[in-house]
Amino acid sequence: MKIIIAGAGNVGTYLAKMLSEGNHDLVIIDLDEKKLSNMRSHFDLLTVNGSATSIETLKEANVAKTDLFVAVTEMEEVNITAAILSKKLGALKTIARINNHEYLIPANRSFFLRLGIDSMIYPEILASKEIINLLRQTGTSKTYDFSGGSLSLFAIKIDKDAPIVEKSLKQVTDETGGFSFRAVAITRNSVTIIPRGDDFFFAGDMVYVITTKNGVDKLLKISGKQTITMKNIMILGGSRIGIKTAKRLEHQFNIKLIEQDPEKCFALADELEKTLVINGDGRDIELLLDEGIEDTDAFIAVTGNSEINILSCLMAKKHGVKRAIAEIENMDYIDMADNMGIDAFVNKRMIAASNIYSFTMEAEVSSMQCLTATEAEIFEFVAHKDSKITEAPLRELNFPQGAIIGGIIRGKKSFIAMGDSHIQPNDKVVVFALPMAIDKVVSFFH
Repeated sequence: MKIIIAGAGNVGTYLAKMLSEGNHDLVIIDLDEKKLSNMRSHFDLLTVNGSATSIETLKEANVAKTDLFVAVTEMEEVNITAAILSKKLGALKTIARINNHEYLIPANRSFFLRLGIDSMIYPEILASKEIINLLRQTGTSKTYDFSGGSLSLFAIKIDKDAPIVEKSLKQVTDETGGFSFRAVAITRNSVTIIPRGDDFFFAGDMVYVITTKNGVDKLLKISGKQTITMKNIMILGGSRIGIKTAKRLEHQFNIKLIEQDPEKCFALADELEKTLVINGDGRDIELLLDEGIEDTDAFIAVTGNSEINILSCLMAKKHGVKRAIAEIENMDYIDMADNMGIDAFVNKRMIAASNIYSFTMEAEVSSMQCLTATEAEIFEFVAHKDSKITEAPLRELNFPQGAIIGGIIRGKKSFIAMGDSHIQPNDKVVVFALPMAIDKVVSFFH
């Protein structure tokens, strides 16, 4: 597939990293030659130095023969204009990064389709949705839902006193029945493995488990986790993520939002209905104590500064907050934050890139997630009548190493995949895959 990415910023760079590992003809457009030079030295791609809104630049990138054009610069106007021009010049499909929520309203969405923009990505809204998802299942580090929650992927950090510590996967399966959930991966010391029956669980492991709705309670029990009741939530940062999160939560919980900029605080107070907006520095422990940090159930740090978010979450945990979530955009900090006791984190570039990446798959992908703290991805593929995956029961298919099928959604029913499971046309199939296996997995659903 020929793909053009306009914008060599955080989202564009991460997306280029993902796509450069596949069999794609990749071109990056940006005005900053230093950024382009850095990308050429790290990834197998071509670059064009220029503006994505220049017709000459787009022609130089050979947009007329492009399968997918993705505009992810920091400027919404540039992205929209570039996507429209690219479509008119011959690009088959276009995606634009935006920061205006009204563009996603269905009535307005059709307007942009007519202009030539096939899809729009709003990373801050996606990040806000992930934060809310993390609050919903408070016994886990991450939760990803498929088909409206028919199946879910839980990322669970194993504590030293968890019931499954130093037990093999086979032992745990025998003891629990294992028919309502399935461990699909274990990340240990930054290395991710697809577990087999003789692999053991150890304290400190991050275990990824696919489960049905009926298996959630049992899963949390055997992993030693408890669901936390949420009432009081404190948000640090009046960023777009902070605002979107507060709006979604303020009618269910007691929300306090701390913002350092006085002018922004006035605007936030007008925009938010039930959220208490506080002007102050979230690094000031006296302020946090005065505002009741010790009675707070969840602390969400989304200032846009990874260091401030990490430090403030650590202070919150020190003062008894049950759940601390940080926005961490610096990828180098993610492992460190995880080891320091921060419960969960979100990363805009990974969220946005995973949404865009699904458009590059030859098989039909109904959803996809990039997983933090591991290089693996989780996909929800749709099986078709001619797909190789439907030819025989799973144990007979020689499914690629480095990948595992976790569960199957068939109509309104969902179940955990077993060796004798036979996937049918139109089934949605949740697959966990390491980068080396993705192309082979796609061939089973193409």
